[in-house]
Amino acid sequence: MLDTFSVPYQQVLDRITPHLPSYLRKIEPTPYGRVTFTFAPFTGCEKEPAKPDSYYDDPRLACVPESQDAAEHRIRTVARSVLDDLYEQARQQWKDVAYVADLRKVVRDAPDRWRAYEREAKALEAAYAYLRTPQAATEWPAAISRLVDAQDRTRAAAVAFDERARDIAHVHDQHLYADLSQDEALARAGYPEARDWHIGDGFGGYFRDGLVGKVDGLIQEQEQHLAKVGRLSGTTN
Repeated sequence: MLDTFSVPYQQVLDRITPHLPSYLRKIEPTPYGRVTFTFAPFTGCEKEPAKPDSYYDDPRLACVPESQDAAEHRIRTVARSVLDDLYEQARQQWKDVAYVADLRKVVRDAPDRWRAYEREAKALEAAYAYLRTPQAATEWPAAISRLVDAQDRTRAAAVAFDERARDIAHVHDQHLYADLSQDEALARAGYPEARDWHIGDGFGGYFRDGLVGKVDGLIQEQEQHLAKVGRLSGTTN
């Protein structure tokens, strides 16, 4: 916005009043030739603040060459600048709130699904660790069977979590340019524990690097290790 007024503030206010938004609570000039705005708290469910069509259709805001009418040129220039500043400030305040509001809509039961995954992942870790104990040698087929069951349950839990993570990742992508980080936005939405979640990437509307991929990689490592043990120990060809 322009730093100083070269026209009376009231003249500027008269020009911009028809285009002021309903969420504006106060507009005041400062001693430094600028204007301050106070907005009603945003919920994030409103449309993104933007200048109304009336702004573009108002003949009293249309450009007039300075050479044609210097005074009118100045009034209109300052009035447009004030409105531009108003809607930009409103958008800046709205965008983080909208990010948080959108996350609240999609997180749903993600915390429960993550806890279910963590339980299964710990059970899988224990089943795999058991194979290294002397006791496992006395019941090797049964121990391997329990490992396979644990792998299946862990993967199923990962699939369930990814159903929520996919929506969360897409919201992150939609608000890529928000001032809040992903962890900050989730914390404001009421989920500070989400910093430990494996969300994946929703860039461009495509979901990548989800929890299922991580679990599949772990299962592959376990199976490759067991195959090597069997080959080196002579229990398999």
